[in-house]
Amino acid sequence: MALATPLAAKDSLGVFSGWAAFRDAQVPRCYAIAKPEPTGLETLRARDYEPYASVATWPTRQIRGQLHFRLSRELAQGALISLRVGGRSFALTGGGGDVWAFDPAMDAAIVAAIRSAESMTVSSTAKTGRHFSDRYLLAGAATAMDAATVGCSPAALRAKR
Repeated sequence: MALATPLAAKDSLGVFSGWAAFRDAQVPRCYAIAKPEPTGLETLRARDYEPYASVATWPTRQIRGQLHFRLSRELAQGALISLRVGGRSFALTGGGGDVWAFDPAMDAAIVAAIRSAESMTVSSTAKTGRHFSDRYLLAGAATAMDAATVGCSPAALRAKR
């Protein structure tokens, strides 16, 4: 029951192709989220985590468009993390199974690239020493990000109370 309570606090703002948007008015925060493309059974068995990509808005912290990846594998110590969005590449930071942009300016550049690309791939080296990649299709990403932004607007949050 303890796990059901936080899940129940999230409101669906819509599903847009492979992306969805949610609002957690109690925090408050809103986010667009997607799972990576399916991979082969052998790769699924090797996963350390259930991967996803999210772009969040935290209105009380004045944060908008914050990128976060939960990777499929645990990162090797000191591993380089690369994100390719369309024709652009970005170096990311993180540890364990979590990755993010270095700063808000990089978040903004990545979100802008997501809006005009068809796919993105985050790649690194797992603690096992093997290279891995998680690939995301971006159809619906822009609409889901917009829904998350609108869902955490002051008017939307007031209406939710």
